[in-house]
Amino acid sequence: MSLTGLILYGALPLLTLAMLFAFIRLVRGPSLPDRVIALDLIATMAIGFTAVYAIARNQPALLDVAIVLALLSFLGTVAFASYLEKRI
Repeated sequence: MSLTGLILYGALPLLTLAMLFAFIRLVRGPSLPDRVIALDLIATMAIGFTAVYAIARNQPALLDVAIVLALLSFLGTVAFASYLEKRI
């Protein structure tokens, strides 16, 4: 296995561990904005996980999935920001 392959397959467990920590913050978050930011972080790491997996397996179709996930995550963040602005 090449160095690139080792790096790619080394990144996947690290991203999974980071998602676990973000999930803990999602569950324990003291306020609603903390939980929304943790959920956005999980979505961002899922995008990274999908992209790394697509590169490692040489499947460019999975990059389309990552792009759609990024768009949905962005729209969710904008919707929450709009909700907070109207609430205050």
